[in-house]
Amino acid sequence: MRGQDKTETRREALPPVREDGAPASDPQRLDNQLCFAVYSAAHAFGRAYRGLLAAHDLTYPQYLVLMVLWEQEGLTVKEIGGRLFLDSGTLTPLLKRLEASGHVRRTRDRADERQVSIFLTPKGRALHGAMSCIPDQAGGMTGLDLDKRRALLDHIVALRDGLHEGAQ
Repeated sequence: MRGQDKTETRREALPPVREDGAPASDPQRLDNQLCFAVYSAAHAFGRAYRGLLAAHDLTYPQYLVLMVLWEQEGLTVKEIGGRLFLDSGTLTPLLKRLEASGHVRRTRDRADERQVSIFLTPKGRALHGAMSCIPDQAGGMTGLDLDKRRALLDHIVALRDGLHEGAQ
């Protein structure tokens, strides 16, 4: 501390301040919450998909179920729920509506009546081609190019997996 008085106090840098005068680093600010950013982005995706899926008379959760079944048919309710992070209480009414609209059929396992497997109908299979443009349309609404969307997807999947591990 050459040339300085030892009694001199250092000035601490003040934290950045937002337009409203609150410290930008305040952990209680809504704008500083990662969880809120993800939550509100999920709602924005829901609104975007609502418009894209309206022509097919589907909800976003129904569309997710169809995507799982387009990858692999004959999954049980539990297996679909595992892929979508949904419990059977949420998934069962959704599957019943998909069945009533003619997109899927539910089949009970003969060996274990408690197990229900889900299969696409021809109508449900036909939607696969008819809806192939939906992911690109939704992705285009984000304002991010394909590389940035892929990087963001990787980060969000890592975030989700970390939260699942941390909660267990």
